[in-house]
Amino acid sequence: MLLALVGVMIFAGTLPATRIAVAELDPTWLALARAELAAVLGAFALWASGARRPLRRHIAPLALTSLGVVVGFPLFSSIAMRDASASHGAVVVGLLPFATVVAAAVFGGERPSRAFWIAAFAGSLIVVVFALHAGGGEFRPSDWSLVAAVVAAAVGYAVGGRLARELGGWQTIAWALLLAAPLLIVPALWLTHLEPMAGVSLRAWAGFAYVTVFSQLIGFLFWYGGMAIGGVARVSQTQLLQLFFTLIFAWLLLGEPVRASTWFAGSAVVALIAIGRRAGVRAGVQPAPPAAGS
Repeated sequence: MLLALVGVMIFAGTLPATRIAVAELDPTWLALARAELAAVLGAFALWASGARRPLRRHIAPLALTSLGVVVGFPLFSSIAMRDASASHGAVVVGLLPFATVVAAAVFGGERPSRAFWIAAFAGSLIVVVFALHAGGGEFRPSDWSLVAAVVAAAVGYAVGGRLARELGGWQTIAWALLLAAPLLIVPALWLTHLEPMAGVSLRAWAGFAYVTVFSQLIGFLFWYGGMAIGGVARVSQTQLLQLFFTLIFAWLLLGEPVRASTWFAGSAVVALIAIGRRAGVRAGVQPAPPAAGS
């Protein structure tokens, strides 16, 4: 749970950092370029650690993981952040913990108990109602991109979290990045040729660096590592707190205000996380020990 919480805190900076970056950079280029550069870092880490290669049976789940968290979420969230604020983006992304539980049941074979479903749904409902209240209850066209991002991330989290039991936490995202890299390199280079870079500010490059190094790579070291130990469904509920961390980052980086009601809603969410953590979750497959160095 603590490993996953660190990952959540890192991911909470993704929307504000993306918002900063896409103010000056093309959102599609941002999504592809962050994946390619993170793949280079991941390849170096795999080489330096002597990590074992995935087996043939790992390729399909790695492809789903890549589609979800290497391509889908970065692309759709970058497009959405061109028009929506980071705090408004947190409205729809607040659905991600519940969506991850559903994906874990569909793709990971996990069977949460009724009490767990109730706690997960109630926590998600609090997050969404709070976020809608804070955002004025609006549902904007950019929210459709955020919904697509939520679906993509939920599948990537569920499948990748299960795969991390065998490959290890950071190894899973590193292999997923490498799998996608050959397919993304041509459009990434083409957009790099088209994208004017001379006038981009240091602030925008800092946002790009954050989503590349932390959001796309380091955050998954903690996130998948926590899922490998505690299971996808239960550990994913720590992400209910991501909305509140995102609001704090949005206030610090973008000047978006954070209301006192945040802390009251956050306390209720923490209580529901504790309930869900104690509820039964039956795994469809007995998890293998995490890989060495995970």
